[in-house]
Amino acid sequence: MTSTHTPAERAHEHAPRMPFAERVPEFYRAMIRLETAAAKDVDPTLYHLIKIRASQVNHCAFCVDMHSKDALAEGESVERIVQLSAWEESRHFYTERELAALALTEAVTVLTDGFVPDEVYALAAAHFDETELARVIAAIVTINAWNRIGVTTRMTPGHYEPGAP
Repeated sequence: MTSTHTPAERAHEHAPRMPFAERVPEFYRAMIRLETAAAKDVDPTLYHLIKIRASQVNHCAFCVDMHSKDALAEGESVERIVQLSAWEESRHFYTERELAALALTEAVTVLTDGFVPDEVYALAAAHFDETELARVIAAIVTINAWNRIGVTTRMTPGHYEPGAP
């Protein structure tokens, strides 16, 4: 179901602050390579959950929009995406492995205590071998970098289409 509000009734859509990729193309290309490396050998379902959750925490509307659409296009359920913002209270929607990755995602993303708690790291280490865990950490770090670009340059959500060039 789509919104019953017409575009004229909705709040004004802000414009991006700058075309970031055009201003620093070499950096942008490096970020794409980083994204490709971070995604290597990580379960795509888990990768989407990590990207969506970090983007929610960082308030990156563009990335929430993009990664939710990508996840839906690849078969993720609407229910699991909707519940992701309250995953701790909706644990039964996720596997124990996904829950460990989500806890680590939040700890690495927020860093309010200045570190990732030992119990969060230990839980993740119990569900992933060392190489898998390193890949999960790489995925978390990469989406956090993208979020900072998206939020700072005020990338506009709502226009992304999965598979579009």
